Amino acid sequence: MSTININDLTQHSPRSPRSRLGGFVILPRSLDKARAKAVGKLGEYVYPGPLDKRFLEFVKIDPEDLYAEVQTGKGDGEILEWIQQNAAYKPAPWEIAQWSAYNEARVPDSIQAKERVLSAVTKLAPKRADILTGFDLLELDDYVSFGGKA
Repeated sequence: MSTININDLTQHSPRSPRSRLGGFVILPRSLDKARAKAVGKLGEYVYPGPLDKRFLEFVKIDPEDLYAEVQTGKGDGEILEWIQQNAAYKPAPWEIAQWSAYNEARVPDSIQAKERVLSAVTKLAPKRADILTGFDLLELDDYVSFGGKA
């Protein structure tokens, strides 16, 4: 029986940007990428990428500080606790819920961004008309990148 190395993003995608930790979307995906970077298995992913920075800017944590904490080997719950203690901005639960809902529903906000999404969807899954948000596109790209047929 083979096992999957959860930190190896050359073999599988990180968690969906919709996955939540402490109510935050994006955070579990960011942790997956930081852990993969720490073991040299980031593949084509980037940490900190634009999505990671969106989270880090919201709570006001330096990407390198989070990366250093991830390198200690802590689990998700321990990292969340560290974020809650060390974030310069400590949002209330309702702010986290609103921020997460906004990011989950966020669509391209310029003609150029809409054209990039259309181009990517046309390349990845030309028959799909349901790819509207940034999270939709990331999930589609992750799926297709690892052998899925869209």
